[in-house]
Amino acid sequence: MKIFKLPDLGEGLPEVEIVQWYVDEGAAVKMDQPLVSVETAKAIVDIPSPASGILARKYGKAGELVQVGDPLAEFAEEADVLSIASVAESPARKKDSKTVVGEMLESDDEWEEEPVRSGAASGLHANLHTHFSAAHATPAVRALAQQLNLDIALVSPTGPKGVVTVADLQRAAKLLEEHGPVESLRGVRRAMAQVMARAHAEVVPVTLNDDADIHNWKDGEDISIRLLRALVAGCKAESGLNAWYDGKAMTRRLIKKIDVGIAVDTPDGLFVPVLRDVATRSDKNLRKGFNHLKEAVSKREIPPEEMRDYSITISNFGVFAGKYANPIVVPPTVAILGAGKVFDAVVAVKGKVKVHRTIPLSLTFDHRAVTGGEAARFLKAVLQDLSE
Repeated sequence: MKIFKLPDLGEGLPEVEIVQWYVDEGAAVKMDQPLVSVETAKAIVDIPSPASGILARKYGKAGELVQVGDPLAEFAEEADVLSIASVAESPARKKDSKTVVGEMLESDDEWEEEPVRSGAASGLHANLHTHFSAAHATPAVRALAQQLNLDIALVSPTGPKGVVTVADLQRAAKLLEEHGPVESLRGVRRAMAQVMARAHAEVVPVTLNDDADIHNWKDGEDISIRLLRALVAGCKAESGLNAWYDGKAMTRRLIKKIDVGIAVDTPDGLFVPVLRDVATRSDKNLRKGFNHLKEAVSKREIPPEEMRDYSITISNFGVFAGKYANPIVVPPTVAILGAGKVFDAVVAVKGKVKVHRTIPLSLTFDHRAVTGGEAARFLKAVLQDLSE
């Protein structure tokens, strides 16, 4: 038997959700044949079979989460196809394989999934598909949980030493009846929760707010492209905001190219595709690239490489509502520029009252790596560019 473990798909994500198996247990499979489709926080990816043989066992069903490094499939050798042993006969051969970024291990042992401990299901990386044996409870309480159709591992215990009681089950059953079952965060929303928690724990955020007077704009100006151009002006004025910061090593790296992460809201959650090297591209080219990213995100077809390594972020939340916000800086970046809803502002011009179109801006920066003066000069350059 050969066990194939879930490989790191190159996105730095700890887990995936199984979408669909293409091969049934007991069926023959060829090397590089699509084996299973999985959903990451960024895309839906087909994983090819790492070898030819018989799929003896699938570790997980559609909708279940699998951690990177955990068993995904088990193969049995088939006499009339290339032996799996010949494919994985040496470590060097494994490393040179171009078909899959995974590892095939030999094993004659049965793999048993370890149960999640009581309470662990609330953790960021917990597997929500728990087992009744994971919680501390008497046999009678376990039997009652089954009668009530409750996952006892998701019930908060109040008994001594973390034991689930009958009262705990009754309370959980009442909540379930009143509000319905809980919704487990999956895919994009699960990853978003993890990223936001990390940002909250690490970043020291400060937000500056100001208004950009766009009275001088021509009719039909592309707001998104103008915001990108203004962001470039800000980065040129203060390059320290187009940077990565390592809080553990306390090191800063200034990035030469301006690769902008663009926050895109979808029903599935927040995506941040990247527009590369925006300072060197024409307005027409930027608009084409922007449209491509939005379409790819909407279809969930955006490649993982177009979702990482951005150097600064922009969020045009004003297309929906809101003037100002406290945008979240996601490490290792150090700044994000948010644009609110365009509005008509009453302004004083040479002693007279005028009404000008205005864009409210919110700049959040990581005060560990950026000074207040640097952020203010960055924002000043943005305002100046937008006012032209």
